[in-house]
Amino acid sequence: MHFIKIVVAVILSAVLCQAAVVTENGLPILWEKAPSQLSELPTADGVIQVNPWDYLQRMALYKVLINSTNPYMRSMGPGSTENPMWSLPLQLGWKLRSGRLTDPTLGSTSTCGLESSEPVCISPQSWYACINYYMSVLPFLAAVQTGIVGKGEIQVHIHVPAELAQDYCSSFTECSTKYPDAMTKWQTFFKSLQQMSESEDTDFDKKDKILGLMWAAEEDSQTASFACSEKQKLYSSPEVQFGESWLNSAAYVAAAHFHSNIEKSEKFMDPLPSRVLQESDSPPNIADLSAEENHTLYIFSWMTTVNRLLGGSLVNLWRGAMCSPQAREKGQALLHNLILDPKFPSSSLMSILTEMATSC
Repeated sequence: MHFIKIVVAVILSAVLCQAAVVTENGLPILWEKAPSQLSELPTADGVIQVNPWDYLQRMALYKVLINSTNPYMRSMGPGSTENPMWSLPLQLGWKLRSGRLTDPTLGSTSTCGLESSEPVCISPQSWYACINYYMSVLPFLAAVQTGIVGKGEIQVHIHVPAELAQDYCSSFTECSTKYPDAMTKWQTFFKSLQQMSESEDTDFDKKDKILGLMWAAEEDSQTASFACSEKQKLYSSPEVQFGESWLNSAAYVAAAHFHSNIEKSEKFMDPLPSRVLQESDSPPNIADLSAEENHTLYIFSWMTTVNRLLGGSLVNLWRGAMCSPQAREKGQALLHNLILDPKFPSSSLMSILTEMATSC
């Protein structure tokens, strides 16, 4: 009997310590159920009505974006999984599967934001859903405006909860007024896609330029998402710290022009925490999270702490070291080792970056 108890305990431990799941059949969570064409979305008086608080409709924005930009992404490599915008729907799927699209308000009994809810909805109170709003609605509206989506022949209205209207924007004009830098960057990205696909640059150069423009737009969308800051206060201290570190990590992947296709994005998202952290959690020693998840929490926290202690010097040194396409390739490999290899000596990061920056 004692032996059986031990076996059961081992099995339960293995089940509980699974890393985050971010794909189904190699694609984002519920991707197959999301509309794939604009004609499948609701319309009123000839205007497409998008409800981004319906998970499948928000995922549809990404589906349309990826399908519309694939013809301009041949420099990324062969196949349909190389588009660097895949990281966005993968992140949305991780947020759903890990419970980060629910209402974090203490005592909330809402099932909205759970994968089991019908329909699958997104809570407007979720900080993660708010952040993602700016990473889905803004690029989609910019793509419509530039003609990448809809060829300039459609109108789109985004549904915004009346009680939270001040936190969001519902049209290209309104979003451009509230967040001009982000919308301009996204327009530049989509316009440049069309131009670069016809240029005589090598695929290597095209790829680096496309990734640079895309990450610049994503960083500005993240800046716009500061409107979500009040919602972050609803989470536990460990979750707030993780959320901040997770956001800060964007500066590193952006500077390295990370090629966020499905394969690479999935590797970096698998070790993200598979549930919302609670006040009692103490990373990197959380028993029901995997060793990989605990390591990721440690590295994210370490990078944020070091950068804060150095007055922002770590991020600045990293950006300075990413001075050429070749250096950025090395930066991507360095990120891989730092986040995915527990044996990599994080203390050596500063010396490596200093050497790379000196050779620029």
